[in-house]
Amino acid sequence: MEDQRLIRIPPFNYVHITDGNTILTRVVIGPASYVLKDHEQLKLGGKIMKMIQIPPRNYCVIRNPVILDENRKITYDDYGMVKVNYGELEVRTSETHPDPFPLYPSEEIEHEIQKIPIVQPNCALKLKAIRDFVDSSSKERHAGDEWLCYGPCTYIPNINCQIIETVRSLTIKPNSALKIRAKKETTDKYGNARKAGEEWLIREIGDYLPQVDEEVVEEIKSIVLTDKRALHLRALKSFKDIYNINRKAGEEWLVTIENSDTHIPDIYEIVVKQADAIVLTNRQYCYILDPFEGGKNKWGKRELRKGECTFFLKPFETLESGIQDIYVLADDEALLLKAKENYKDEEGEDHTAGEMWMIYGPRDYIPSVEVSVVERRKKIPLDENEGIYVRDNRTGEVKAVSGESYMLKSYESLWEMELSPEVEELIKKQAVSEALSTSRRVVSKRGGRGSSLSRTSSHSWSPVEEPPVKEYSRDKTRAVTFRVPSNTAVQVHNFRTQISRVVFGPDRVMLQPDEQFTVITLSGGIPKKEGQIKDIALMLGPSFMSDIVVVETSDHASLQMTLSYNWYFDVNKENPIECNKLFAIKDFIGDACKTIASRVRGSVSCFTFEDFHQRSADIIKAGVFGKKGDSIKKEIRFPANNCVITHVDIQSVEPTDERTQASLKKSVNQAIEITTEASKARAQHEAAKAEQISRNRLELQKVQDEIDAEQEKVKLIELKVKNVEVQMIGKATGEALAKAKSQKIENQSLLEQTELTEQAKKIENETELGLLKEQYYAEVAHQKALDELEINKAKELAAIETQKFQEIVDAIGRETIVAMAKAGPELQAKLLKGLGLKGFMLMNSKNPINLFSTASGFIQTPSNA
Repeated sequence: MEDQRLIRIPPFNYVHITDGNTILTRVVIGPASYVLKDHEQLKLGGKIMKMIQIPPRNYCVIRNPVILDENRKITYDDYGMVKVNYGELEVRTSETHPDPFPLYPSEEIEHEIQKIPIVQPNCALKLKAIRDFVDSSSKERHAGDEWLCYGPCTYIPNINCQIIETVRSLTIKPNSALKIRAKKETTDKYGNARKAGEEWLIREIGDYLPQVDEEVVEEIKSIVLTDKRALHLRALKSFKDIYNINRKAGEEWLVTIENSDTHIPDIYEIVVKQADAIVLTNRQYCYILDPFEGGKNKWGKRELRKGECTFFLKPFETLESGIQDIYVLADDEALLLKAKENYKDEEGEDHTAGEMWMIYGPRDYIPSVEVSVVERRKKIPLDENEGIYVRDNRTGEVKAVSGESYMLKSYESLWEMELSPEVEELIKKQAVSEALSTSRRVVSKRGGRGSSLSRTSSHSWSPVEEPPVKEYSRDKTRAVTFRVPSNTAVQVHNFRTQISRVVFGPDRVMLQPDEQFTVITLSGGIPKKEGQIKDIALMLGPSFMSDIVVVETSDHASLQMTLSYNWYFDVNKENPIECNKLFAIKDFIGDACKTIASRVRGSVSCFTFEDFHQRSADIIKAGVFGKKGDSIKKEIRFPANNCVITHVDIQSVEPTDERTQASLKKSVNQAIEITTEASKARAQHEAAKAEQISRNRLELQKVQDEIDAEQEKVKLIELKVKNVEVQMIGKATGEALAKAKSQKIENQSLLEQTELTEQAKKIENETELGLLKEQYYAEVAHQKALDELEINKAKELAAIETQKFQEIVDAIGRETIVAMAKAGPELQAKLLKGLGLKGFMLMNSKNPINLFSTASGFIQTPSNA
């Protein structure tokens, strides 16, 4: 129990103990051993708390801190309880509290230990005052004030203000700027007063740290200006731009490379557009509307600019019709010009406003601002069959020009010829037909065939697609031409002179301005109906036409006949009056058919059906052509248009009454049946006769075939006998030849085997001999190499000994050798032994010396010494 009351407090730890009698709490700091009394109680959940140690460059915030006196000692009240500032905060750092400290009663840690904020260079902390206070720089701060703490520095947090954010500097790169807006009235870093909402640009290159009352709107990039690009700007209000030019609100201007290589739009400038340079070559020109001169636009004026040049359009200037090429006129071209105002041309000629004239090539031409080009004209080449309609604008006269190259005058224009819809359709039909024929001829020349079939790889003919034909559209200014086919006639009427002319084919007719074609409308079909055929060209024949005529005989038999008539026009082409008669009757086919039908009905009504059925051709011809005496005339002539009918053909006659038609049909069927039965019996008789003849021929052929077969059997037996004989002879001959050949082959094989054996032995012996030679050669070469090695070894040893002796002699020196020579034999032997020499040979050119294995013979003294 006593151990439970004992509290062992380690170093840098503490406990809160409450006295139950006085209700006071005190702090016990370790190291210590404390025994709780009966009236004392351990607080903080009975735990031993660790003291707070603030590392260097760190801080913490304490709520309800203790009150310190002037000596920074803890103050207590009269009851021994520490005094605290309730509701206050205190920042403690390693500088203010270098030693560990406990938390006294009522003290709480508001923020855990944190690193002290470090403000980097070109950065700042945005601070906001929570309450009124005086900061470290003795400056009064009021609640709500904001300011910046600039780096580089270490910011120790203050309980009177809070950190809003970290403000970082922005780098202003070359050719860029920062757009700044004032949040409220302030003074910028350059000392300029700014109003709330005012905007301005920071253009200086480098880092810029916005002030506390400034906000960055955006980064503005510069626009690069070249000799081909400029900026079109507009002023939002009156100001002085960066080029020290006063601009008025709404004013527009250009900034080009002459002002600067780059441009950053100012606050009061708006970029209308990026203007591209207009480049004119030496073959181009343009018109400028409302040109800018003398600092303002000349409204309503035009200015001509010729190449070669490069320029920008100033504000409110516009291009009229864009960039235009110089008119280059060939020798067959001209320009029709019109003066907009009084004008004197390059040649000094005066032109009044509205006057029109022409200039001819070859030449180059650039219209001035006082002149407009009405149109470009070219000589129109015309063949004999081609033409144009030309109108004189002064008199209104229209003429047709053909067969030459024609250039319109300044007072002339092309005139359009209007035709009726019927004539337009007929001319279009002929033009399309001609174009199709031309296309087919081209395809025929390319493909090698003139028809609409092509030959495939399988030697069969397949249809070929028709060549495409452009849609026909008549040029109304071109003279109207019509191809008159062969054996046709076309009538042309002149409304001005009221004279008609007839053109016979083959020919081509060209209409004059006051002429029109006469359109003929003919009946067509069977039976004939009016208005079925419309054409310009009238066929002259000979030709034929067919019609259906219903007649009635005297016995009231109604018949429907299909008649065909041959006709032609008998006309004298040299007589204009007769030629115009051709078109006197608009529908000569209908009139002729009606006339002939009337005559046929009248003639048939005089005869019974039986009589008409027996000699219908004579009755109809007599009714149509008439009789001259007892003979029938050959033709019928219409004098109104000289149409002549030369022949009438009855193609069919059918009763219109059903009973008559049925009876006629029955009688015809009976006649057909009788004829059919007779033909059938005749065919059966002929078939039976042919059958008997064929049967006899077959029996005769069988007998002949049997005879031929027996003869062939005899020949076959003879051939078999010959075949057996040949087989036996061939067998015997073959066996003999085979045996002889076999014996020959066997003997030849033995001979070849013997020869091969001898060759093998010879090769084996030669091989062994070669091996022995190679072995001997190898041994000799080996011995030779050993001998050479021994010789080389002896030579090298001798050379080594000689060199060694030479080196010893050189090492000993001449004086030493002389001294050795003068010494006695015993001393010589000792010297030689000391030198490790067994013998020496000393000689010169006069006295050779020989000395081996003895010291006394090292030097031979000359006899005369």
